[in-house]
Amino acid sequence: MYNLIDGFPRQLKEALEIGRKAQLKAPGGPYSNVVVTGLGGSGIGGRIAAQLVHKEAKCPIEVYNNYYLPGYVNHKSLVIACSYSGNTEETLAAMEQALAKGARVCVITSGGTMLETAKARGLDHVVIPGGNPPRTMLAYSLVQQFFVLHHFGIIGDGFEGAIKVAADMLERDKAEIQKAAQELTAKLVGKRLVIYSEASTEAVSIRFRQQVNENSKELCWHHAIPEMNHNELVGWAGGSDQFAVVIFRHKEDLERNQTRIEINKEVIQRYTPHIHEVWSKGDTAFARQLYLINLGDWVSYYWAEKKGVDPIEIAVINMLKGKLAEVK
Repeated sequence: MYNLIDGFPRQLKEALEIGRKAQLKAPGGPYSNVVVTGLGGSGIGGRIAAQLVHKEAKCPIEVYNNYYLPGYVNHKSLVIACSYSGNTEETLAAMEQALAKGARVCVITSGGTMLETAKARGLDHVVIPGGNPPRTMLAYSLVQQFFVLHHFGIIGDGFEGAIKVAADMLERDKAEIQKAAQELTAKLVGKRLVIYSEASTEAVSIRFRQQVNENSKELCWHHAIPEMNHNELVGWAGGSDQFAVVIFRHKEDLERNQTRIEINKEVIQRYTPHIHEVWSKGDTAFARQLYLINLGDWVSYYWAEKKGVDPIEIAVINMLKGKLAEVK
């Protein structure tokens, strides 16, 4: 796991090369909507991508993490089906629905049934390197989301330079990021983690939660501001010092939400002193989000190390898939 997280910046650069060489058919369109379907480490890339391009996207982009697609999907829709293994049953089911509805389908996978289906039916597809846990291959699946969106006319090409600059920054600042992650981890061990951010960073918070779940074998939750202020803030009346809060922040966050965060801290401090702010670094939105992703990944690794658990092991998920396979 150490080597896989350490390789994140390199993977981003390799993913750029894969995207540039991808052979996709004429884009067609225009498209009235984009739906990304995928689960877990395969699906989070779509959510992060949608979050990063929401200001320039020429149509709505929605992410569905289930067996089904929204009713509005039709021949004017672009559906991006993302399954790292190519065998995720929920994503395969959603892809079949997309085809039945006449949507344009593009596949991002390393192989499996999904790649076989894409080749057999002449679907657009991008093949990424296989053989590792899906959550460790985020760089590949995430970057391909941008290439697909660009190819089909949803976004421009500015993402390429932004990702290259971000990858360079993560390589250059590796020691500093690791040190910050180790210091944060030491403050979280033995506590129940709660993750907050402004809504524009919620996908990164979800990624952090997923990594802590799978790598650190810890329960935790996340919420986004301002929505959190309309419900969960009241719930802190049941809080205690057993909880530790991590707030992902950007200097560029909406000023009104910055004010909300400061007030939130005052409320939460009544119940726990363990509030830790993590400020992003980088000159672009891409760099800032990727910085937080990389730092969060390192925290999940160091947390597993401190607990003495294997960050790779996901036996309970494999058990679930095995039992599902027995049900016809």
